[in-house]
Amino acid sequence: MVKLFDMNCPVAKTLDVVGERWTLLILRDLFLFGPRRFKDFELSLNGIAPNTLSARIKVLEGQGIIVSRPYSDHPPRSEYALTDKGEALGPVLTALKEWGEIFG
Repeated sequence: MVKLFDMNCPVAKTLDVVGERWTLLILRDLFLFGPRRFKDFELSLNGIAPNTLSARIKVLEGQGIIVSRPYSDHPPRSEYALTDKGEALGPVLTALKEWGEIFG
């Protein structure tokens, strides 16, 4: 994972994980719809490049925010779900949603 800020600050550390473009929208989809497949994200996140989506998923997996579960062996395919650590971001997303409703 590339550190964006690499600072000893809780906000910067959080942004190192979820601060890249599309990441919060991936999490939003998981909160709204539950486990998702790669194609589900592509359909929901209009304009995201597959390599960008793959990179964001890898970072979230590497940080223990989401987990992949295989649903097909041939070809190998996975669905993605929030971990307990990922679920803990729920209040953050709710606060962002509420802020966007008021000021966005």
